[in-house]
Amino acid sequence: MSKHPLVWLAIGALVPTALLVAQQSESETRRVPQFENEHVRAWKSIIQPNQSLSMHRHEHSRALIALTDGDLDIVQDSGERETVHWEAGNAYWLTHNEPDTMHADVNNSDAVIEVIVVELKNDR
Repeated sequence: MSKHPLVWLAIGALVPTALLVAQQSESETRRVPQFENEHVRAWKSIIQPNQSLSMHRHEHSRALIALTDGDLDIVQDSGERETVHWEAGNAYWLTHNEPDTMHADVNNSDAVIEVIVVELKNDR
């Protein structure tokens, strides 16, 4: 263990910064990779209240397992909007997106929405 006071000062300065970064990431909308192999890719989507996932598309079909109840607005790049309702513990099947389309998943509620998505890599 170092007896040099500057080492302890540096460590003391870094710990609060690391905690702040961890807290910020906990309150951000994000995708968290869970598992991937040659057949499937799985991630957890966490969509904070009044936030959205950025515009994206799904090239492959996927199963979605809701971890929380929630209503999510699927907003197409064309402006078309659809509201879906997820019930915690239920699974849903979603097909791949049409070519040349993008959408955003928008949480307009006051509660966090969390889902696990398992995407098939070779469904076509």
